[in-house]
Amino acid sequence: MSNQGNVWEREYKDPKLVTKNEEPQADTLRFLKFLKKEEKYKIENKKILDLGAGTGRNSNYLAELGNNVIGIEISKTALNLAKARALELGLNVDYRLDDIGEEYEIADNSIDVILDVTSSNSLDENGREVYLRETSRVLKMQGYFFVRALCKDGNKNVKNLLKLNPGKEYDTYVIKDIGLTERVFSREDFMKMYGQYFKILHLEKKTNYTTFNNRIYKRDYFLAYLQK
Repeated sequence: MSNQGNVWEREYKDPKLVTKNEEPQADTLRFLKFLKKEEKYKIENKKILDLGAGTGRNSNYLAELGNNVIGIEISKTALNLAKARALELGLNVDYRLDDIGEEYEIADNSIDVILDVTSSNSLDENGREVYLRETSRVLKMQGYFFVRALCKDGNKNVKNLLKLNPGKEYDTYVIKDIGLTERVFSREDFMKMYGQYFKILHLEKKTNYTTFNNRIYKRDYFLAYLQK
C-alpha cells in the first residue's frame, strides 16, 4: 500500500476528516439531476465506476437504482464498511481494494459514468497521469465523468497551507496532523489538465466548511461535469 493509502486507512479507523454518513453525497445527487434534466440521461441499468468509494455511500445508492457498480477504494477498513452496508441492503456491488492511481482491471470503453468525489486529490503526479489515462480508456464515448476537486482560487487557508506546509509537488500541501497530501487547482490548471481528455460541460466553484481539530475551515471545490 502507498503512503497515502496508509494515511486513508488510519483516517477511516480514527476519522478526523471523513464522515461515515451512509447517505449519497449531495454533490453526487446534483450531478445525477443535471444528467437527467440537462442531458436527458437516466441513471438506470448503467455501468458505473466509483473512484475512492469510501464507505459506499454513492456506490450503494447507485446500485439501489439498478446500476452495475464498481467501487474502488484504497482503505480496507472503509471497503469492509461499504461491503457490510451493501449486504445489509441486499445489493450486489463489485467492491475492489485498489489504488485509483494504478491501472484498472476494467475493459476499454465499458463504463457509462465515472465518479471522483474528491478522491484523486491525494494522488501524486505519476498516479494522476495514470488516473487520467485510465478514466479516459475505460469510459465509453459520450460517457460522463463527475469530478469534485479542491480549488485554491481565493482561499486564504489554502494559500497559508501551500506556504507553511508545502508538499513535494506543484500546488500540494500536507495536512500534518494526519499526514495527508492534497493537490489544489486553479480554474485554469483544472481546465488545462482535464480538457486534454474530456469535454467540460459544466464547471462551478462551491464552498463548504469542515471542522478539523475543533476549528472550522473553509474548503472550496470545483464541481466538474465532463464527457468523453
